[in-house]
Amino acid sequence: MNRADFVSAASAQTWDVVVVGGGATGLGVAVEAASRGYSTLLLEQADFAKGTSSRSTKLIHGGVRYLQQGDVSLVLEALHERGLLIQNAPHLVHHLAFVVPVYDWWEGPFYGIGLKLYDALAGKLGLGPSKNLSREETLERIPTVEPDGLRGGVVYYDGQFDDSRLAVTLVRTLADLGGTPLNYMRVIGLLRSTGESGSIEGVRAVDGESGQELEIGAQVVVSATGVFTDEIRRMDDSAAGSMVTASQGVHIVLDRSFLPGDTAIMVPHTSDGRVLFAVPWHGRVVVGTTDTPVPEASLEPRALDDEIEFLLTHAIRYLTRDPLASDVLSVFAGLRPLVGSPDSETKAISRDHTLLVSPSGLVTITGGKWTTYRRMGSDTVTQAALVAGLPERASVTEELRLHGWTDQVDPIEPWSVYGSDWLELEALERARPELAERLHPALPYRASEVVWAARFEMARTVEDVLSRRLRALLLDARASVEMAPRVAQLMAEELGRDEAWAESQVAEYAELAKGYVL
Repeated sequence: MNRADFVSAASAQTWDVVVVGGGATGLGVAVEAASRGYSTLLLEQADFAKGTSSRSTKLIHGGVRYLQQGDVSLVLEALHERGLLIQNAPHLVHHLAFVVPVYDWWEGPFYGIGLKLYDALAGKLGLGPSKNLSREETLERIPTVEPDGLRGGVVYYDGQFDDSRLAVTLVRTLADLGGTPLNYMRVIGLLRSTGESGSIEGVRAVDGESGQELEIGAQVVVSATGVFTDEIRRMDDSAAGSMVTASQGVHIVLDRSFLPGDTAIMVPHTSDGRVLFAVPWHGRVVVGTTDTPVPEASLEPRALDDEIEFLLTHAIRYLTRDPLASDVLSVFAGLRPLVGSPDSETKAISRDHTLLVSPSGLVTITGGKWTTYRRMGSDTVTQAALVAGLPERASVTEELRLHGWTDQVDPIEPWSVYGSDWLELEALERARPELAERLHPALPYRASEVVWAARFEMARTVEDVLSRRLRALLLDARASVEMAPRVAQLMAEELGRDEAWAESQVAEYAELAKGYVL
């Protein structure tokens, strides 16, 4: 994928569909549109999955908490999509065992029955039956769970994935289908027809690298911008009210010794009614999440002190080894786009997706979650095709294998996220043996992956590589800073940048990483 070629192509034609937003939802819409044969351009203001879509709890799940709330239809849809994702991207999505530890006599039967319903709703796409565990079986699966007062547990199965790697895979899938993905291309306005209708006919965008302003024609424009939804809606109608409010979710990352093995912990009801997860991921443990209303959206949200305290307090409550702030390898925050009034309590606002069409023809899709990204894309493109008068075409994405598809991978292996592309990375290392070297002793990443990210995955900055192509920033923020000079050197060689660019990149990355360290 050559970004310069994509920039040249962007304003050279009128597209059937222009998608604004390069996170989970926008990528789902764009892949859906391209797979139906519509000419498709995707524009992202920063890097793909820069925001919420790289900051999830790393789960592809039906949503046990939604079952608690009685939202059976939402759970049913999500469980169906979970099954499809495991089939269509087995190199990125796999099943994971979760144990609900039981400390009160009523919890075993209560959660056991609920999780049996969860199994039933999954039907033939289920990942395995849930069952009650004895105290001994629970400790065998999660030996570091707090044993005092433990009566047993309930085990069930859900999906796990690498969020930003799935985003990159969708970018490549979009390109495979003939679509055009562009990062660092910020939409600054909408183009309108000159008639009375004032219908939208495209967008104005600025290339973040060259500063060039482009006018891009489109039969239909889809806004899939998450917490920035209202910003695009007000380009269409300056009087538009607020549709989306943001809720912050924070996660801390700990060493694997806090939760060894391959089983996650799920606490369905903390002291303030939240769901808490401790999940093994890429050789670390991710603990989250919080649910905090925030007044405004940001591309780099920061964890609040009370959110960190909440996570550490509950980790101490459920783990035998008590984590301290000094044990936290990284802390990251993401903003959920919730549809509803900012005055509502965030746990009561809809997590389901919302699809709107404005009088001028702007199609807006927001809400939802990674698990249902494909369904959101399908619903949106069907509506967008009606708005634009495009030929009606059925969705094919239920059975669309994503780029790099292979079922011959071990999800524990660091290279598994590349799927079948790993063979080409190995060929790159054979041609240049120095690229087989590790970038840091604390992390598994190799120099070849940096070259690959710049050459084939549209990584443009050191942050793109260390945060989203590799997951170093989230797995060990301090180690990632130590990797930055070598990454900048490799990227400069690949992208034709000079030494001043590399030095600037290292400095910018070091400043960014401060926000991920306690």
